[in-house]
Amino acid sequence: MDKELVLQGIQKNGLVAVVRAQNADQARRTIDACLEGGVTSVELTFTVPRAHHLMEQLADSYAPQEMLLGAGTVLDPETARIAMLSGAQYIVSPSFNADTMRLCNRYRVACLPGVVTPREAIEAMEAGADILKVFPANLFGPSILSSLLGPLPQAKLMPTGGVEAENAHLWIKAGAVALGAGSSLTRGAKEGDYAAVTRKAKEFMAAIRAARG
Repeated sequence: MDKELVLQGIQKNGLVAVVRAQNADQARRTIDACLEGGVTSVELTFTVPRAHHLMEQLADSYAPQEMLLGAGTVLDPETARIAMLSGAQYIVSPSFNADTMRLCNRYRVACLPGVVTPREAIEAMEAGADILKVFPANLFGPSILSSLLGPLPQAKLMPTGGVEAENAHLWIKAGAVALGAGSSLTRGAKEGDYAAVTRKAKEFMAAIRAARG
């Protein structure tokens, strides 16, 4: 799928489900629950054992129109390339790594590096980042978005960490083009309550739609 279409899809849906799990089966069931709740952008993290094998399965099971599959916790270009070959359509990192960004640009794969300061944001954008993952956003709250957008109004920001369905509207109103949600969205999966994940996904999606008007 073309890089621009991937980025448009992430922003249109407005929520990226950050999936961490103890094993591949738990991750797969969590992802299915998120999809049922209306979340179409999924970030499967490389903290999940044998994550790249699950990515291959997901890429074979879902069309891009059904799910945009991203790889998360990508710390280096080697992992990014494995993710791409396994079917990942975008790469998400907790921080900015120039070599990873260069690899993504080479293959025209969207890369969402983590930033938290204006300097990091500028370096990432100069390297070709399209959406900046503001992480860990919970250390600052929604005001960090307006602080970054003041000098960098051209930046596209996706806060991750501390984003809840109850405060989603605050992040959107502060200028987020999308939100990243992990445990606040998927915590029910730890108890095997995947229906709770679906309910929370629907709450998130409703909150985002309402905030966007």
